[in-house]
Amino acid sequence: MSASIVVSLVALPLCLGVALASGAPLFSGLIAGIVGGIVVGGLSRSPLSVSGPAAGLTVIVLDTINSLPSYQVFLSVVVLAGLIQLALSAARAGILGEFIPSSVISGMLASIGLILVLKQIPFAIGYEVEAEGSFEFASGNGNTFTNLFVFLSRKFEAGALIISLAGLAFLFWWDSAKPKQGPFSFLPGPLVAVLIGVIGNALLGVILPSWKIGTEHLVGHVRQ
Repeated sequence: MSASIVVSLVALPLCLGVALASGAPLFSGLIAGIVGGIVVGGLSRSPLSVSGPAAGLTVIVLDTINSLPSYQVFLSVVVLAGLIQLALSAARAGILGEFIPSSVISGMLASIGLILVLKQIPFAIGYEVEAEGSFEFASGNGNTFTNLFVFLSRKFEAGALIISLAGLAFLFWWDSAKPKQGPFSFLPGPLVAVLIGVIGNALLGVILPSWKIGTEHLVGHVRQ
């Protein structure tokens, strides 16, 4: 039971983040996480199976949503893809995965991770000049790398930078300091990082109101 609680706590912010980066409604991320965990967990015959949000599919989902006429059409595509997977499973076609080099998968995931990190740096310093979920390398008068230097030299929000550094510092520290036993061993670091952002911004509003992150930088504002 405790392991299930920990997984759900980790999956909650991840579901929201993947949905946001994919250009989908935040609520759809929660629904996908709940249905995936209950349905896949119930149907799976393996006690060690893992199901949940996959950040590696973010770019693919975002491009698919943008290229289709509507979000409802995208949902229909997802259902069809699921039916195809069930058909392949019934046909015992999983062996086809052996023909795909592992380097292709590793390279794709590494490149997506690099894109996500680079694209989040402007938001981490409170300088939003691109739409949330934009993954284009070439944008404006340059590309992602040249724009980063422009972002860092023009403007940054002190409050956003402090919260970003505090969250990152905690995550790196928690990886090495997390206890192996006891109640804190079940405490997920990403969830605490989210709480650091929420509580930290509230404290800034009391101590240094000029440094508080405005509503235009909050997740709820992005989806409206």
